[in-house]
Amino acid sequence: MKALILNSGLGSRMGAMTSVHPKCMTEIAVGKTILSRQLKMISDAGITETVMTTGAFDDVLMSYCRSLDLPLNITFVKNPVYDRTNYIYSIYCARERLKDEDIVLMHGDLVFEESVFDDVIASYVSCMTVSSVLPLPEKDFKAVISDGRVQKVGIEFFDDAVAAQPLYKLLKEDWNKWLGGIVSFCESGEEAKRKCYAENALNEIADKNIFALDFENRLCAEIDTPEDLADVSAKLAKKNNIVN
Repeated sequence: MKALILNSGLGSRMGAMTSVHPKCMTEIAVGKTILSRQLKMISDAGITETVMTTGAFDDVLMSYCRSLDLPLNITFVKNPVYDRTNYIYSIYCARERLKDEDIVLMHGDLVFEESVFDDVIASYVSCMTVSSVLPLPEKDFKAVISDGRVQKVGIEFFDDAVAAQPLYKLLKEDWNKWLGGIVSFCESGEEAKRKCYAENALNEIADKNIFALDFENRLCAEIDTPEDLADVSAKLAKKNNIVN
């Protein structure tokens, strides 16, 4: 199994906090960043191969990853047009390193509890993290679920939908289908298909087999704004105090 972390975004909504490094290097606890937590969990799960897409400040990001001194072989793939495309094209740039593999995929700004990640890794089927108890977000991902399977993912779905987060485990067969759709989108010649979500390509697959993994009210959230950062950091601090 390989881990795929998407770190090509500009993170412009974070303001000055992303003026000198990628958003994934934002500190969320003393001595811990979004990325350092992700990589530590990946390593602890026994995964040794990670593909990381990059954009702005890629040299800073690569140096930071090396400084963590984790037993991971990280392949960095830069999206050369990161400022004019979405992460669907970043995945396309890394496609040769991702074929025919079981994949655990996550956005680089996603913070989740260890137990959520453990459940994802332990899944015997392809899965996406969702919450059946959190309110539907207005502008973030929602997943349409039928018979326990994810049918559609996007920000526009509200009927028969639950809140969703971009943390997936994808078995090779299911991932190859999605990756094939991503390649088709990016090679279509349509600029809009390089600027959409990778999930737009997923939604066009008729026979996808991705199950909903319900994290309920556990922490699994993206950090897009300083307000998100404050909220997630507070939840982590509260959780750690309870554990300790």
